[in-house]
Amino acid sequence: MFDVVIIGGGILGTALSYFISSLKAADSVAVIEQAPRVAFHTSGRNTGKVHAPYLYNPKKKKIFAKTAFLGYNMWSEYCAKRGMPFKKDGVIEVATGQDDAETLAKYMKWGVENGLKEEEIKIVSGSQLLRTEPNVRCESALVVSREGSVDYARLTRCVMDDSAAAGTVFLLGARAANIVKTQDGWSIQTQHRQPHESGAAPHRGIIRRQGAKNTKGVPDNNGSTCNDTIQCRFLINAAGGESMDIAHDLGLATDLADVHFRGEYWKAPLEYSTLTKMSIYSVPKFPEYPFLDPHWIVRSDGRCEIGPNAVPVFSPYGYDHAENARSFLPKVLELAGSGAIKTVFDTEFQSLVIGEIHSSLSKSAMIDRVKKFLPSIDPDRIKERGTAGIRSSVIGPDGKFVPDVILKDDSESSFHILNYNSPGATGVLPFSAHVTDTLQRAGFLGASKSDVRFGLWKFSEIIERIYEK
Repeated sequence: MFDVVIIGGGILGTALSYFISSLKAADSVAVIEQAPRVAFHTSGRNTGKVHAPYLYNPKKKKIFAKTAFLGYNMWSEYCAKRGMPFKKDGVIEVATGQDDAETLAKYMKWGVENGLKEEEIKIVSGSQLLRTEPNVRCESALVVSREGSVDYARLTRCVMDDSAAAGTVFLLGARAANIVKTQDGWSIQTQHRQPHESGAAPHRGIIRRQGAKNTKGVPDNNGSTCNDTIQCRFLINAAGGESMDIAHDLGLATDLADVHFRGEYWKAPLEYSTLTKMSIYSVPKFPEYPFLDPHWIVRSDGRCEIGPNAVPVFSPYGYDHAENARSFLPKVLELAGSGAIKTVFDTEFQSLVIGEIHSSLSKSAMIDRVKKFLPSIDPDRIKERGTAGIRSSVIGPDGKFVPDVILKDDSESSFHILNYNSPGATGVLPFSAHVTDTLQRAGFLGASKSDVRFGLWKFSEIIERIYEK
């Protein structure tokens, strides 16, 4: 029996548990994660960027923009405290045509409105950029110094350690298979399968399902399935790609549908590691859709990659054909009864989908997008694929993609975080503080027993910064 259960051990669920447990806003907190370790899926399969908030319309993506701005300093401070790398490397957004140049001016305006200082963001001509990035070709570029690179999988594990030390119990390798409303809260039946891969030995607050008992009290054998029942007073749904399914099962957000996109990468050889100093992005042609042209990514350890594209898949775990085949019919039936059907039959969307599928099947098609601004890249020298990740986006009843995060509650005993995608990892620390504060104000959580210090900041200071104009 727990006071609060969080479903989802990605970077969001882990950070939420960190704040709730550290503030003692609940007597007991558990995180249920079906994978063998936290940040196993999207949270550990991304570009690793701590994004500057210039891409985000301050009106349409207000929460994402605000928390992304605050997240930069918070991650920098957290990394310093925990001895983790935080590479302050910046980013360049390039315009390859005149229309793109006009978009850069809009991005600069948004960046300043979202908190960037004028010395942190500037527009330069293509010839000016050659002085610092001689291999980049463009009409003009937006150069942003306030952007960083980290390893979010490692950071999530650090946050998990801190959360476990504060009292959170992590149930790893446990799938929330059945959630039932009870008089006192929720009953969650979890399923486990042995054995589970583990990245580290178990320690305080972290339970990996080794030698667990099933509901009949019979010890598991290797490879068998067991069931446990978890009880809780309050449920938080932070399940990422499955968050919409959980909300629908509990009768919430039924007018919304989610679609999944697999982002793929190609690894550049070591000889290209000095090709640029910064990551290079190009202006997205269709910003209303989740199709961003692949980037040139310089990671925190110096490795370079090209990606991601956005290939439609039928499952939040659709990394392979078998999983997509299993999920095809249920997903099609779900979309057919929602506003997403309008998107599916939109000719522009269909054309973009075909292009993304082509970029998945053809290495050259994907790398040619980057060659537009890095012409010296030779596709024949790029031979190894990177790790693919899957992003889930929400479509409203009007058939349009919802730009910002969606927060839903049942006014009683559950809270659901939907459509939490990029730049979600960047802003997850202030966002999790914001959600914790929201739940406290609504009476779902207990009041903080102390103004706990997190690294170099206090909880009250984080909240003040979020709400300040």
